Amino acid sequence: MPLTVRRRAFASVAAAALVAGGAAGFGLTGPMTPAYAQALPKTPIEAPDQPPGSFANVVDKVKPGVVAVKVKLDDSADDDDDSPGGPNMQQVPPQLREFFKRFGQGGPGGRGMRPRGGVGSGFIISADGYVVTNNHVVDKAKTVQVTLDDGRTLDAKVIGKDSKTDIALLKITESGSYPYVQFGKGAPRVGDWVLAIGNPFGLGGTVTVGIVSARGRDIGAGPYDDFLQIDAPINKGNSGGPTFNVNGEVVGVNTAIASPSGGSVGLGFAIPAETVQTVVDQLRTDGKVVRGYLGVQVQPVTKDIAEGLGLDKAKGALVNDAESGTPAAKAGLKSGDVIESVNGVPVNNARDLSRLIAGLKPGTEVKLAYLRGGKSEVATVELGTLPGDSKVTRRGDDAPGGQARLGLSLAPASEIGLGDEGVAVMDVDPDGPAAARGISQGDVILDVAGTSVSKPSEVQAQIRAAESSGRKAVLMRVKSARGQTRFIAVPLTKEG
Repeated sequence: MPLTVRRRAFASVAAAALVAGGAAGFGLTGPMTPAYAQALPKTPIEAPDQPPGSFANVVDKVKPGVVAVKVKLDDSADDDDDSPGGPNMQQVPPQLREFFKRFGQGGPGGRGMRPRGGVGSGFIISADGYVVTNNHVVDKAKTVQVTLDDGRTLDAKVIGKDSKTDIALLKITESGSYPYVQFGKGAPRVGDWVLAIGNPFGLGGTVTVGIVSARGRDIGAGPYDDFLQIDAPINKGNSGGPTFNVNGEVVGVNTAIASPSGGSVGLGFAIPAETVQTVVDQLRTDGKVVRGYLGVQVQPVTKDIAEGLGLDKAKGALVNDAESGTPAAKAGLKSGDVIESVNGVPVNNARDLSRLIAGLKPGTEVKLAYLRGGKSEVATVELGTLPGDSKVTRRGDDAPGGQARLGLSLAPASEIGLGDEGVAVMDVDPDGPAAARGISQGDVILDVAGTSVSKPSEVQAQIRAAESSGRKAVLMRVKSARGQTRFIAVPLTKEG
């Protein structure tokens, strides 16, 4: 299989002007340093550490701990579902759907080439034979086997699986002392070298090398996405295999690729080791993962929303709703609060809040710092047990657009049978700013700038008040026809 690697070299050249004559009255000759160059460092910037001349020593050290994972699917897995496992295809971005349907399937032909089984990768984390892999590799598996670097193929059983992070823990059934690898103690930096070792296309023991291209990637694969992006080539069958640093420590689990063809284009994604360790520890002791539960619907704080709330920065998680009877509601949190930190750890966005809470066990007491009406507050919350995905909702970014002239026809919701509160949207100008914001006929505006509204005149009054106070945007809480609420920031501009 041909492989083309493109390298780009960049060089900069500095030129100094020579003055070959003399200035009258000064008699200067020879080189003359431009004024801008006088501010440059007097010594050159030192080059960073050079990459190792070879990765062979690292590979020799860790390769015995990497295994190929082979599964046979049970009868409930058919060719129309998303097995092996993985996310709901309707919730995955189109550019990733082909990967999740075919990754780890044992060949470029997908299910047509391998109707009832699959292959992936994994790595041994203890001498007694515990193996980490991806959930989507072993989900719906009837039997599981692992092939060691020395060629032995051994039976394994599934100890536990977690679909939300796509991690599974296996145990080799044959007793013995097995070579194993260890997790790294610190997160890698962007630009660090990494090695991926696995079983692409069934070719076990394959080593590829690259760097960490980015951190904190959300690719829509699950509610707690926090992927490392790497450019070490990974392909179908690499799924579940380890990402190593140059010290031979596991820093991630190779899980996904973004590719129009299903092959590697240098956009690979690995679950960070910190997340993997947390999940594996629970799977090993309990066989399942139990997560903390706050009980809020949240959305990101966009720039427009920050302006509507009078915030200096677009950071934090905006509470759409604190559901009745939940830990959040009992602690006094309510719609419109902006959660800034959990136990002192900053919350930059809604995704941060989801991950932080999910990483804690039920019964844990946490201190939430939040803003309400521009004032800082702190609440102590005892987390509950996450009952299901429907109880914790992380909304997407707010819809774009919007102006003070909304392009809406409004009526009291109570007059048209849409509830006892709010102002109903009767009609939307398709070319108006409200339509660009995503407001639709049948939506109900519940409050404007934190004040409940029940008449169209109250909506306009709150907009005018926000304009008079110098606000650049006004925040509306809108309930959709399906009963979901969201905040929409409307930038305030003069009507033209």
